[in-house]
Amino acid sequence: MINRRNFIKKSSLGMGFFALPTSARFLFEKDFISKRPKLNERKFTSVAVENTIKTIKKSIADSELAWMFENCFPNTLDTTVKFYQKNDKPFTYVITGDIDAMWLRDSSAQVYPYLSLANEDEKLKNLLKGVINKQVECVLLDPYANAFFDDASKISEWKDDVTEMKPGIHERKWEIDSLCYVMRLSYNYWKITGDSSVFDADWKKAMLLIVQTFKKQQRKDSKGAYRFQRSNGNPLDTQFGGGYGNPTKKVGLIHSMFRPSDDATFYPFLISSNMFAVVSLKETAEIFSKVLKDENASIQFKDLAKEVDDAIQKYAILDHPTAGKIYALEIDGFGNALFMDDANVPNLLSIPYLGYASKDDEIYKNTRKFSLSKANPWFSEGKFAQGIGGPHIGEHKIWPLGLIMQALTTDNNEEIISCLKMLKATHAGTGFIHESFDVDNPKDFTRSWFAWANTLFGELILHLHKTKPEILKQKF
Repeated sequence: MINRRNFIKKSSLGMGFFALPTSARFLFEKDFISKRPKLNERKFTSVAVENTIKTIKKSIADSELAWMFENCFPNTLDTTVKFYQKNDKPFTYVITGDIDAMWLRDSSAQVYPYLSLANEDEKLKNLLKGVINKQVECVLLDPYANAFFDDASKISEWKDDVTEMKPGIHERKWEIDSLCYVMRLSYNYWKITGDSSVFDADWKKAMLLIVQTFKKQQRKDSKGAYRFQRSNGNPLDTQFGGGYGNPTKKVGLIHSMFRPSDDATFYPFLISSNMFAVVSLKETAEIFSKVLKDENASIQFKDLAKEVDDAIQKYAILDHPTAGKIYALEIDGFGNALFMDDANVPNLLSIPYLGYASKDDEIYKNTRKFSLSKANPWFSEGKFAQGIGGPHIGEHKIWPLGLIMQALTTDNNEEIISCLKMLKATHAGTGFIHESFDVDNPKDFTRSWFAWANTLFGELILHLHKTKPEILKQKF
């Protein structure tokens, strides 16, 4: 094992980009053997996905990057899906990887990059419909839960959490983004395929339950029925105030007890997730109006989106001592704010990716600069990378999700190349993307099987193939 030299830091466009070696150890062409399961061991195969892998690999000049793409892009289909028929409808159960449970967030993000191929492969299209149908079933079981089992009778290891646990629920952490991801997948499936058959009575019931849940979690009249506490001793796994969170001034924002990292919020108004709600509510309103011809319901979604958006603009843009006017990650409505960013999506870095604001928006540009600097307490820099982490894993750990999102939210070629080099240099010879890694030792990583990160990396390569193919023609 030969360690590469430390990275050489250079300054460009006001940001520190790294000149990186190709990986944390020397890899040769002979090392780039597919890490995918054998064909007969894969959970699902798609002709369109396989053809895309072949096409895009040919366009990638860097052998190691091409190898990583081949391993990562199909990882969700290869290893995490269970496709079946029930009640004359397709259903798809999608585990997150090394945990046998389906997160609404992860499952949406894991299959999202395949949407662009749905019209080329009927089998893949049915699998995607199955994910939507399964998510609808989960939401109808409990809109406050974030993760579910396929077996509706299974009892969770977290059965002693102080909340209303039901059979079939793996975990009941209330996260706004979980429901937003459900709406996002449904909307984009329809926009890409033109297929509105998934918008049946169950789907409509689930969406109306979502908008009512959001309204309840504005908590204008009461704290509501949801609360959560866990007694495992980890403060990130439980909530303040008897499970209702820290006090808030009711300003129209939606309370979220947990972040997309599954960590507890400190101030319950999680701004990036409220932004995601604004976008998702508008998209769902469009479905109710154009497809279901239900203007009364559509207005509910649009009105709530406007109320939340107005509150974000009024209360969440604050003066930071060094970054100027930026979006805070969390606020309480009383004037208190948490200035940080977390690598999990939605975060502040991902605002343009979510569709809330453009990359050129001045407040976003200030916020992005803050997120990717040492002013963000969860920004780390070491021998092998610099980027955003989060309290879920702890200090000195960067999340590749953050590096991928950094590349997805910039048009700067040098910055994108820097992110690709860091992703290459920190997979620890595995050919896969991990949850997190130590900035000084990429071999010290968490979660060797984390399908969300793998598929999002695939999404990045697809994005570059479409928008900046010249980058993929380079060797790093």
